[in-house]
Amino acid sequence: MKISEVAKIAELPISTIRYYESIGIITDEYVLRDQNNYRKYAPDIIQYLEVVKQCLAVGFTIQDLQSMISKNGFSKMEQTSIIQEKISEIEEAQKKLEMSKQNLYNILESDITCEDGFGKY
Repeated sequence: MKISEVAKIAELPISTIRYYESIGIITDEYVLRDQNNYRKYAPDIIQYLEVVKQCLAVGFTIQDLQSMISKNGFSKMEQTSIIQEKISEIEEAQKKLEMSKQNLYNILESDITCEDGFGKY
């Protein structure tokens, strides 16, 4: 499969696919070379890229992915631990957002206006 086909199906820019390849997110097992030394991608690259996209969408960083890929496999216990850690991070972020939202409600309720200067009643 050509890079343009992969990009279209995976809904990623070609530059992103090249970047993922250059930093090791896309491993050699997904990249083949034809007789003209052009890249051809294995069909299962699409599913692999969907996993990458999902991991990034839930908050894993590129560095997290590189670390996981370099490990070349996880036990069920390691996988569960990584996911639980990410869930904890998300829950902590939710708490902070909820506190920020509550602080904004408190400002609204205190009837502070800026008509006479910022923060004056």
